[in-house]
Amino acid sequence: MKLWGGRFQKETNSLVNAFHSSISFDYRLYEEDIKGSIAHAKMLASCNVISFDDMEKIVEGLKSILENIENGEVNFSEDAEDIHMNVETMLINSIGEVGKKLHTGRSRNDQVALDLRMYVKKEIDKLKNLILKLENSIYKIASENVDTIMPGYTHLQKAQPITFCHHLLAYGEMFKRDYSRLVDCYKRMNVSPLGSGALATTTYPLDRYMVAEELGFDDVTMNSLDGVSDRDYVIELNSALAIIMMHLSRFSEEIILWCTGEFGFIELDDGFSTGSSIMPQKKNPDVAELVRGKTGRVYGGLITLLTMMKGLPLAYNKDMQEDKEAIFDSLDTVKLCIDVFSDMLSTVKVNSGRMRDAAGEGFTNATDGADYLVKKGMPFRDAHKVIGQLVFYCIEKKTKLEDLTLEEFKGFSSLFDKDIYEALDLKNCVERREVVGGPSKSSVNIQLDNLKYFIKKEQKH
Repeated sequence: MKLWGGRFQKETNSLVNAFHSSISFDYRLYEEDIKGSIAHAKMLASCNVISFDDMEKIVEGLKSILENIENGEVNFSEDAEDIHMNVETMLINSIGEVGKKLHTGRSRNDQVALDLRMYVKKEIDKLKNLILKLENSIYKIASENVDTIMPGYTHLQKAQPITFCHHLLAYGEMFKRDYSRLVDCYKRMNVSPLGSGALATTTYPLDRYMVAEELGFDDVTMNSLDGVSDRDYVIELNSALAIIMMHLSRFSEEIILWCTGEFGFIELDDGFSTGSSIMPQKKNPDVAELVRGKTGRVYGGLITLLTMMKGLPLAYNKDMQEDKEAIFDSLDTVKLCIDVFSDMLSTVKVNSGRMRDAAGEGFTNATDGADYLVKKGMPFRDAHKVIGQLVFYCIEKKTKLEDLTLEEFKGFSSLFDKDIYEALDLKNCVERREVVGGPSKSSVNIQLDNLKYFIKKEQKH
């Protein structure tokens, strides 16, 4: 008979039992469930709801169960439905009738809400460390390419010259924001729901703050209905994970492009590439492609959670059991992707010569030509037109702006002088962009320093 089966006259249908059970995936909450139960038992004794002797027996029994699970000596039972009932059943079997007192003043509704918060808090700490690892990889390769000129793109068309360092540091900023979202999410989820009961607390004189402090929470939830039915923190976390994957996917897309023969900007290490079963020459960027592909399953987790919650009346509903598989899979996917992506990035070989050549193609210095005329006194719109005409002239002549003679320049405007060649030099085009956030060496060095400071500051926490 189930621990909750007193009012039932029949055993649960075997198919329903399998359908209802969640132990196949919520077993991973065992540590949180046991630690939460230990804190609950201590609080019950402190409030004179159970005796101190009973509390000691319960705590020792729970510690023994934790040790047995971690030693691989426990087989979880589908009949016990979930991790909570599995642990409680094991406790009763281990210490007898005293074990039945553990659930006093508690429901599985607030129990699972507690366990899941504790679990995802721990996972956020792991994610933060992985993002710092990725930021270290970005910093390393960026700092080695401060002078590596490459074309910047809009619409995937060559636009203006930048540096590879500048390009990489854009992703550094994205992942800093991802890190901050995890920090913010952690703050909002760091309140304890235990004591909310099934939905309306309990008549026992519980000390919710004692449990919260014991388990490292900043506060307790202020409404028991909300305490057991809130899954905002899971949705918010999965949203943050989806944004992380979007950033990784954008980065992956560029890596896939950069290592093609058409771009040739980078070469991936053999250890992070695969071959073809039929084409001997192939070296495929499968890691980046898989990261790009796995983004969809994390998006799917977010949609699952939002859809699951959108029509639920207060308070707890069994639908909410579906939260775990979605967030567990999203967490597992993102952790794996960040980890392997960081290692792949740290081994990339940069073809700086090819990047420089590519920046010299496609008239990436055209805007600098327009700026040159503006500084000579021409209105920008007129300067834009003149350089546009020059670009068309170069296309017809199959040449570059910087390869035109001074006489050819003057044929379009008398404002051109021999210093136009200095203005069109790619290195100068980059170095003159000293505006905060720009690609000049002075600017990217500030960006590098900021990223280094961020990494060191957060590693100390």
